Amino acid sequence: MKHIYPLSLILLITVFASACSAAPSVPTMSAVDVQNTAVAAAFTLVAQTQAAIPTATPLPPTETFTPTLAVTNTPLATDTPLSLPTSQATLTATSQTNVDPCANRALAASPRGRETTILIVNTVRTRVTVSLYLNETASWGECGYRSYILGPRDSVLITDLIQGCYNLWAFNSDAQNPVNASGAGCINNPDKWTFEISSETIKFTGP
Repeated sequence: MKHIYPLSLILLITVFASACSAAPSVPTMSAVDVQNTAVAAAFTLVAQTQAAIPTATPLPPTETFTPTLAVTNTPLATDTPLSLPTSQATLTATSQTNVDPCANRALAASPRGRETTILIVNTVRTRVTVSLYLNETASWGECGYRSYILGPRDSVLITDLIQGCYNLWAFNSDAQNPVNASGAGCINNPDKWTFEISSETIKFTGP
């Protein structure tokens, strides 16, 4: 028996069949595709994480230490040879050679040599101090100073001196009768030799 379906039912079935045939089919992934996709996603995540880490700034290069040479004193060129410093001993010997051996030496009470007599006379009206100096004698090497104080118009006779050359200086501190006198003379015999003191000079006379 042949079935006859209503037209509306036929149309409905046709539409449904068309819809079913037009709907896209859902693709099915194999297990290998799923594994590859997961590995790729993992590498992508690692790459993104590394990119997010801040880049470390490289340290500046270490400066190489260069030793500095010590400063040296370079002698100046000269055509004149430099003299070596004189030793202290040489300086002392030289200075002693140039120094008067009788300086600041007191004349002995009884100097060695040929005796003589000396008279010192103060002709001024004030007291004076007399400094008598014997130059070094050639034969005995006697020399040195003596001092005498003479009152106004006073004198002194000296019998313990020897023949030689003498320098005398007479002075005082009297403002009203100042004395600043000097004189000299050489004695060559045992007789009496005289030095006369005035306010400005000392006169030397022989026997």
